[in-house]
Amino acid sequence: MTLFSNNGRPRVKICGLQTTEEIEGAVLAGADALGFNFCPSSKRFLSPESTLPLLSTLLLLPRRVTRVAVVVNPTPTELQFLLASRAFDTVQFHGDESPEFCRGSGFPVWIKAIRTSSYEFIERQVRSFQTPYLLLDSDSPSGAYGGTGTLINLSIAKRVIRAFPHKRFLLAGGLRPENVRQAISVVHPFAVDVASGVEDKLGRKAVEKIQALIKATREV
Repeated sequence: MTLFSNNGRPRVKICGLQTTEEIEGAVLAGADALGFNFCPSSKRFLSPESTLPLLSTLLLLPRRVTRVAVVVNPTPTELQFLLASRAFDTVQFHGDESPEFCRGSGFPVWIKAIRTSSYEFIERQVRSFQTPYLLLDSDSPSGAYGGTGTLINLSIAKRVIRAFPHKRFLLAGGLRPENVRQAISVVHPFAVDVASGVEDKLGRKAVEKIQALIKATREV
């Protein structure tokens, strides 16, 4: 199974969506993937119960749009709910999950997020997690699992992507319309992943910022 449309440019994943209006706005703006956060500690958290009204919307999305469930150290029961809903194409592990746990998720293809604490740490993680899709995120001093707006270390990300050309890396961490073009030019990722950088207030997406971000990625 292949995730993301094959469009020859950096793909764009908008993460932390919470409403039907945000979903429709991101799709119309041209987003390639949408992420939905199931981490209870996140300001963008969706409980399984609150997700139910969105499931019909997700099931009707164009096939070009990849639907991603973002989890942090989930239980097998939580993963089973996501699988059974049939509303998600893949799961993104953003916590301290083991390679064995990720392989046993039930999703044929999955994404593993790695914090860019050091090149050596990332290299070990890339070799341990046998998935084509890896997300490089900034290393937050607070220990938060993403969504902090802290800019990623572009030099480390660039080195990693050059070292593993057969992997498909998503670049995350502090990206926004004003800096995404430079980040892509330096790192050349497979995709960019943005949450806080397209919000007008914490947890709420601004369609005009999503449009501006996607426009900037197409001008690289």
